Amino acid sequence: MARIPQQVIDDIRDKTNIVDVIGQYVQLKKSGSKNYSGLCPFHNEKTPSFSVAEDKQFYYCFGCGRGGNVFSFIQEIEGLSFVESVLKVAEMQGVEVSEQYKNVSVENQVDSQQQQLIQLHEKAAEVYHHMLVNTAVGQEALDYLHQRGLDDDLIEEFNIGFAPNQRDFLVRVFQNESLDSKAFPESGLFVERENEELVDRFYQRIMFPIRNFQGKTVGFSGRFFATEDVNEQDQPKYLNSPETTLFNKREILFNFDKARSSIRKDGTVYLFEGFMDVLAAYRSGMTNGIASMGTSLTNEQITSISRIAQELALCYDGDQAGVDATNRAISHLQETSRLDLSVVSVPENLDPDEYVKKYGQEAFVKLLEHGKETVFLFKMRYRRLNKNMANEKEQLEYVQELLHDLLDVDSLIEQDRYLTQLSTEFQISRESLQQQLRDLKRQNRNKKQKPAQSNFQPEQEAPRSSPNKTKVQKAEELLLYRLFNDETLNQRLKQSQVTFFHETYQELYMLFDAYIESEGEFVLAKFLDFLKDDQMRNIVSTIASLKVPEDGSQQEIEDLLRVIQTSSLTEEINNKKLKLQEASQKGNQQLELGLATEIINLTKELKQAK
Repeated sequence: MARIPQQVIDDIRDKTNIVDVIGQYVQLKKSGSKNYSGLCPFHNEKTPSFSVAEDKQFYYCFGCGRGGNVFSFIQEIEGLSFVESVLKVAEMQGVEVSEQYKNVSVENQVDSQQQQLIQLHEKAAEVYHHMLVNTAVGQEALDYLHQRGLDDDLIEEFNIGFAPNQRDFLVRVFQNESLDSKAFPESGLFVERENEELVDRFYQRIMFPIRNFQGKTVGFSGRFFATEDVNEQDQPKYLNSPETTLFNKREILFNFDKARSSIRKDGTVYLFEGFMDVLAAYRSGMTNGIASMGTSLTNEQITSISRIAQELALCYDGDQAGVDATNRAISHLQETSRLDLSVVSVPENLDPDEYVKKYGQEAFVKLLEHGKETVFLFKMRYRRLNKNMANEKEQLEYVQELLHDLLDVDSLIEQDRYLTQLSTEFQISRESLQQQLRDLKRQNRNKKQKPAQSNFQPEQEAPRSSPNKTKVQKAEELLLYRLFNDETLNQRLKQSQVTFFHETYQELYMLFDAYIESEGEFVLAKFLDFLKDDQMRNIVSTIASLKVPEDGSQQEIEDLLRVIQTSSLTEEINNKKLKLQEASQKGNQQLELGLATEIINLTKELKQAK
């Protein structure tokens, strides 16, 4: 199989700043003079443990132990091969790469089943879009979209299409394209009948392609389009692709791939209920809008949002169903994320798309930018909906519920303001409200402490930088750290014929020596490419992330070598003693004598080393 020359790979890496690349996936903040930190994109966490070292061009997570250079990051987060990740980084950084190497990537991609399924979806999106904008069959649907406010540029941007009212339309198109029919049943684009015949899943529908975070089409949402000739006949208004190896609605967020850069720039994401609302915001100039596949946010979606956004503004429909969905989303988000939350309440029971039609794009932008309210203000309105506020008992229930809501308000200034409002409106002394709030806080703390004492659950994966490492492990890692940062140390270790106690570290040392022999100098990011084993890369990343003084002394090196040497001698003595016992049990006196002599000599050597 063809390969990209090492010189080309090195050139791409040298022209790339890992902080710029990872910053497109993780919200990074400066941490110290050389490092950046953020929430790890590879496991769920609320406290940042993911670190990026700009000077050494590598990343490491102190929580899950993953680490590597810019290529390994893109490999893992995008699910790409090494070659694909190199080309992806080049594309992201605007580094020119010869077409012959791009073709290598394309050839490799087509081999995997997942890429075959993506190919089917991309082709289907292309065909559906053509049917909408270029054929008489799609003209009515196109006119309808124009009436809804979608112009041709927006339809082109989102590749919106139309599936005609034929159950064998896409089947025949794919057969004519000579696409691999073995992948058809797994794609979700077809339904298999009892006689094993495949028919189109989508027909007589306006088609919205659903893209993954990398911008690849992995599914569709089809809106039924009724005409004079075709009635609804109990058809669902929206029909989504089924769950497949490509399409997992728990992970997908509509428009997240396009919105990501705007979200990262502004720090704010707008969450809408439906695709048309996202499109209404997009054509109004608000490109940082997304929608979930259904109104219920999942933990996976929240994790993806939290990686790049600081604030999430909920902008659901203004009707009762939308308000209830907003309240549910707030509760889930408060439990599972550290995002700053706000609410944009659309007036007159309208949804965002309807609001744009009625009041125009400029008014909608103004609503999004300046109509945000705090979660507590939303709760104040929401709690009133099903209460008779003229009834004193229900008034007191309302106040009690809001005091519970106030526990989630971190700002003391906000708390103070809302307590004053409640005191004024319901003629309750502010001191009484303050005392009640303190009592609730104390009760809340007690509830949280009790399960923590009795139901403690350890982390699923212990940090690789575990304090439980033995003294010799720590010594070996620190010696390798010094080796990475002082190439002159390698010659000294060769002269002393050091042998690491643990095989993994010995193997790593030999790989380091081979790399230096080949390259002449040590570059951490390049060394990570040199290593072919993912586990070994993670070990190197762990070692490179050790928090120790930068400069090591001569005495430190001698102490480290002594610890490693004595550990090796102790292990060898223990092994000899076991063999001595076996020889004694078998009555082999000659072997006993030889082993005893060796143990005495090794013990003397151990004492000298200490």
